[in-house]
Amino acid sequence: MKTRNIRHLPACLWGIALIGLLTACGSPRQSVQTAVIPTKDMGIVRDTLSPEQQRKYDYFYLEAMRMKMQRKYDAAFDLLQHCLRISPHASSALYEVAQYYVALKQPERGEAILEQAVRYAPDNYWYAQGLVNLYLQQQETDKATALLEDMTARFPDKLDPLYNLLDLYNRQEKYDKVLALLNQLETKMGKSEQISMEKFRIYVQQQDKENAFKEIESLAAEYPKDTRYQVVLGDVYLDNGKKEEAYNLYRKVLDAEPDNALALYSLANYYEQTGQTALYEQQLDTLLLNKKVEPDVKMDVMRRLIVQNEQTDKDSTRVIALFDRILEQDTDDPNMPMLYAQYLLSKGMNTQAWPVMERILQIDPTNTAARMTLLGEAVRKEDYQDIIRLCEAGTESNPDMLEFYFYLAIAYNQAERTDEVITTCRKALTHITPNSKKEVVSDFYAVMGDAYHIKAMDEAAYQAYDSALVYNPNNIGALNNYAYYLSLERKNLDKAEEMSYKTVKAEPQNATYLDTYAWILFEKGNYVQARLYIDQAMKSEEEKSAEVVEHCGDIYYMVGEVEQAIGYWKQALELGSDSKTLKQKIEQRKYIREPDK
Repeated sequence: MKTRNIRHLPACLWGIALIGLLTACGSPRQSVQTAVIPTKDMGIVRDTLSPEQQRKYDYFYLEAMRMKMQRKYDAAFDLLQHCLRISPHASSALYEVAQYYVALKQPERGEAILEQAVRYAPDNYWYAQGLVNLYLQQQETDKATALLEDMTARFPDKLDPLYNLLDLYNRQEKYDKVLALLNQLETKMGKSEQISMEKFRIYVQQQDKENAFKEIESLAAEYPKDTRYQVVLGDVYLDNGKKEEAYNLYRKVLDAEPDNALALYSLANYYEQTGQTALYEQQLDTLLLNKKVEPDVKMDVMRRLIVQNEQTDKDSTRVIALFDRILEQDTDDPNMPMLYAQYLLSKGMNTQAWPVMERILQIDPTNTAARMTLLGEAVRKEDYQDIIRLCEAGTESNPDMLEFYFYLAIAYNQAERTDEVITTCRKALTHITPNSKKEVVSDFYAVMGDAYHIKAMDEAAYQAYDSALVYNPNNIGALNNYAYYLSLERKNLDKAEEMSYKTVKAEPQNATYLDTYAWILFEKGNYVQARLYIDQAMKSEEEKSAEVVEHCGDIYYMVGEVEQAIGYWKQALELGSDSKTLKQKIEQRKYIREPDK
């Protein structure tokens, strides 16, 4: 029977990029068949090809691989089928065809063909490894195990089959076989902590403590000059009830190396487990206050102490005292003070945390977490001088962090340092990248526009606002200020109305935005409509500025409610209005237009 040409399969399948056997998937199935295990007795089946046939095979196979690289999978498959007509037992073509069937969700057929590839090329490691992976994906554990066992013998230089077998044996709880494989690995690679500890774990699992101890003892004996293994042996003793032996080992190591961090820490654990609290705390001090102990070790110890403290009495006094004593050593490592600051903040001890954060910045000015935490506190307190101090240094140490420029510009604005606002925004914009958020870029242009307006550079201000709205058409602050400043100049009022309406629609209770919209309507002569919006602004719970109240009076006058208008004007005067015509309005009891700019 002829094989059906694969191009007649559903077209949608050809949209699937062919993937390797490691990632192909298929539904698990039950099978009583055994794995393909090539043997010497089996012999290697080869096709006898003439030189001409071999050239044809090689040509069509390479052409199939070229088609595969170009993702022309139907053409590649046809070429591979032609290869198999030339040489039916060619493992290279069989291996490739098997991958097609696996990718097309036909794992049984792919498996059968791949088994042929492995049978015909028993010395090819990669074919066998691919078949193992397929067996495992199909949850055919017994087949995978059998083939891996064979591979460990046929490919003695390859370690992956051994590691795969170890995993399978562990999952199957075949501990004797695990030990045999570990011994095999040890023969190949030499004695190591990793292998010895794994053998120790298996012996403990089998409740064979005698051999478990012997394993670690032999490791320590193998490397007598490496005190680390002496400490490991002590830890094994301690965890398994042989406390005296553990103590003697720790003391032996510390007699030779008084600053050995592992032994210091393990001895502290010994004191803790034996209930010697005073010696435990003394030992921790010896460890944590020893300048020769690596900072990472101290960090691990402090984290453990914090966890223990939270699980017991939650008395932070001891932990805080230890942190303070460690920091008295003038360490140059910022991680310990950072851990301390985080601990204080978690305890709600914010006031005590700020000096620790400052110390972190002295050690490492680029520590963004510490600077941002301090900046957040300065913003909360509206301490603009502190914001300036933190952000000026922040733009130097982290020049690509736009947040520092933004808060710095805001703080300069509060300090009426307008030129520096503009300089800061311009500098920030030089650090914009394609990945920068458009909303952030828009805000810088908006702030710059406000600064230009303060300097009476209106055209520059409007250009900045236009740029802000290019990056973010819904920048409410830019829309409001742009619209209001246009209304003050009594120009482009239709554009101003359109922009202002967006802000009112976005925040219908915002008194400032309502006032802007009402004032634009006023300037356009829509007095009745202006009154509706100024009334909403006056009803807002927000504190009203003198400017808003004066606008209310102006609008009321234009709708014929003179007495109410005068009342609002007087209220605006009491609020400290700097209007040039306000007093005249009150005295003359009529609206007087502000002079043009």
